[in-house]
Amino acid sequence: MENFNNQKPPKSWLVESILVTLFCCLPFGIAGIVNASRVESRFYAGDIDGANRASAEAKKWTMVSFFIGIAIAIIYFILVIAGVASAFKIAGAANAYS
Repeated sequence: MENFNNQKPPKSWLVESILVTLFCCLPFGIAGIVNASRVESRFYAGDIDGANRASAEAKKWTMVSFFIGIAIAIIYFILVIAGVASAFKIAGAANAYS
């Protein structure tokens, strides 16, 4: 079916959704992939508004997944640093009694 206005489909966010699913946060990334897969099919079916909504939802879930992944990485880094500092403190106390 020919697109009447020669418009391009909205951004699908499929690549970004797949990447954040692999590297950041699986559940929200899957929601991004599901919505991203709907963008072009709705667009070419003539549902321009539905394609725009699916694109917006894909973007939302991709960003949520990305920022949750970043937050988890920061918390993990802080906990690792705290664990290393604690280990050095314990090792220093053990050396003082030797």
